[in-house]
Amino acid sequence: MEYKINVNNQEEIYDIGKVAKQAAGAVLLKIKNTVILATVARDDNQVAENFVPLTVQYIEKSYAIGKIPGGYIKRETKPGDFETLTSRVIDRSLRPLFPKGYAYPTQIVVFVLSCDPEVDLQVAALNAASAALYLSDIPVNKAVAGVRIGFKDGEYIVNPTNKELKNSQLDLYVAGTKEELLMIEMRAIPSIETINMPSLAIDPMLDPTLSETFVAKQAINEFDEEAILKAIDTAQKAITEATTAYEGVFKNLKKEDAVLDYKEDLESDSIFAYVDEFYKEEVLNAINQMAKSERASELSRIVDKILKDNVASLEAWDKALVDSVVQRYKKKIVREMIIEKHVRADGRALNEVRPISIETNILPMAHGSCLFTRGQTQALVIATLGNDKDAQMYDLLTEKGGLSDNFMVNYNFPGFSVGEASPLRPPGRRELGHGNLARRALEPVIDINRLQTIRLVSEILESNGSSSMATICGGALALRSAGITTEKLVAGIAMGLVFEGDKHAVLSDIMGLEDHDGDMDFKVAGTHEGITALQMDIKLGGISRDVLKEALYQAKEGREHILAIMEEADKNIVVNNAILPKLELFSVDPSKIVDIIGQAGKTIREIIEKFEVSIDLDREKGEVKIAGENKTQVEAAKEHIIQITNKPSFGGRGGHGGGGGRDRDNNRGGGYKDAKPVPTFVQDEIVDGVVKRIVDFGAFVELPGGIDGLLHVSKIADHRVDKVSDYLELEQKVRVKILKQTGNKIELSLEK
Repeated sequence: MEYKINVNNQEEIYDIGKVAKQAAGAVLLKIKNTVILATVARDDNQVAENFVPLTVQYIEKSYAIGKIPGGYIKRETKPGDFETLTSRVIDRSLRPLFPKGYAYPTQIVVFVLSCDPEVDLQVAALNAASAALYLSDIPVNKAVAGVRIGFKDGEYIVNPTNKELKNSQLDLYVAGTKEELLMIEMRAIPSIETINMPSLAIDPMLDPTLSETFVAKQAINEFDEEAILKAIDTAQKAITEATTAYEGVFKNLKKEDAVLDYKEDLESDSIFAYVDEFYKEEVLNAINQMAKSERASELSRIVDKILKDNVASLEAWDKALVDSVVQRYKKKIVREMIIEKHVRADGRALNEVRPISIETNILPMAHGSCLFTRGQTQALVIATLGNDKDAQMYDLLTEKGGLSDNFMVNYNFPGFSVGEASPLRPPGRRELGHGNLARRALEPVIDINRLQTIRLVSEILESNGSSSMATICGGALALRSAGITTEKLVAGIAMGLVFEGDKHAVLSDIMGLEDHDGDMDFKVAGTHEGITALQMDIKLGGISRDVLKEALYQAKEGREHILAIMEEADKNIVVNNAILPKLELFSVDPSKIVDIIGQAGKTIREIIEKFEVSIDLDREKGEVKIAGENKTQVEAAKEHIIQITNKPSFGGRGGHGGGGGRDRDNNRGGGYKDAKPVPTFVQDEIVDGVVKRIVDFGAFVELPGGIDGLLHVSKIADHRVDKVSDYLELEQKVRVKILKQTGNKIELSLEK
């Protein structure tokens, strides 16, 4: 049966009891033309360990957009990064809802069966999964809602469409229940504006229409703490509205709770008192062991020592019970030190950052590298520069055609970083999540006009908390070490929260012990001016706005401390120019591309051999890209090509005879004697034209009289246009307004 719910700017239609009836819970969710199936299944037998054995799998089906999977195997295989990250978002949002002691293997599966390109799949997937879990026989009695918040023109937007999100300055994803927030992820989206830049490669006398190049300029959008708090407030109101509506509709449809057994924590007040009386100092000494492996070994030694006592033998204490009590006692001591004495296990103040050391370009043959060490967390981050062919190709259901990513961050976490002899495996969800967080933090400060593809690899060599934040700090300096111009440095810091009764403490730069025994994991990255990325997981029931505000401002204090140290290291960077690849990208008159190629490719082969470079040509745009290992040779090749293109051509294109070329007055025809007079237009005159060429910065429209005018991308619509071909087609008839005419150069705008 269908149930319609209108919340947060969208209509959600839930079909319940129609499909997957043997699952513990199942729903079909339809939003516009997107259809998602979410199911929950539960085993009847518990696992031996005391934890929630939950598995979440979000899977996109190619048939959802009428497509057959590419590649040799024509079926869905390994999940893509977006699927993995979305599975992680759902898991982090729903796991806190399970009852304490729940240990039944449970699987949540979400299939995207039909995809509308304007629907946010992460929001829809979480809402569908939450509904299926709430309706199941698992004793979960709270609905969860996911909501995305955008920001444009000073206004917060609840659940923007995918098109609106592209033009937004903020991407904030929040999940929560009616009373509390459970998970927050945020990234700043850089704004893009176009400016006119003179082209050095084009002689205006030869082609005035192309004598200027329109370049996209990037503006960083950091968000200060107050702006983030307002965005979270907006999200909380939207979540409360949605979850109230969900529970109102689903409450009477929910299955009766299954009768389940719950595992109890292994506890013993008598053993706890025994440890407190005779082993308190030894536990304190173990807590002070900074490394996770050393601390675990010391606690294990204490457990073995207790079991050898006469009392343990007489009482027949079980090793598992003693170990559980010692761990609980350790947690109590750690939290008491923080709350009552404002001292942490390593002796730091609550807002103190561990000692930091930074070394750059320690790898002689890497393009850029940084060894960033903070306490017992160490990341070696390496930057590698490539060209367009090195970009990561990927597909998204909501986007037409294949996409490419020319900024990648890969995070690796080998076992030896925490003293474990574990096998090296492909990156899991945690590694992908940390790499994605670092990418979101750093991307806003990297120039969008960069010519290179950039890959950052973070090798975690030692870890005692906050390795993802070390990746951000090391990554920012590795980029600078590779000669990449970034607008600002970005630093990251991990925060923690501990609550005991009506008292709380905010911890800066948490280590692994504090992450494990604390109540909140909060990671924030940004510049001096504001936040570029944020991630928060709340392990307890809710957090007040005042405490969240305190945590954000304490994070800012720590971030600025780290940035000051990074700025000193930045001053000492020596870029190894000798090994950096050189890349030049410039524009020429597209009709001159054939001159660069030469007869049967002779000219371009000679340039490649003489200057030892590779050359890519774009006939449509007139773009020339030169790459090589030697900077001087690349620049010489560029100058040589510019000289070729500046020579006038009196015949047709490429010297192959009349027709199809352009003369000095930019008219189509065979040569000077056939040149037609340039027509004159009146400013604001409306005329009919035909689209003759589409380029990335706009389109050339043939006007009455046979002359072309430039319709710049910014004049096509009243919002930013990412892809001109989405709005215009070749040979399309359009009505345009004459904005300005200077000789042959005519600027146009599209009449709506």
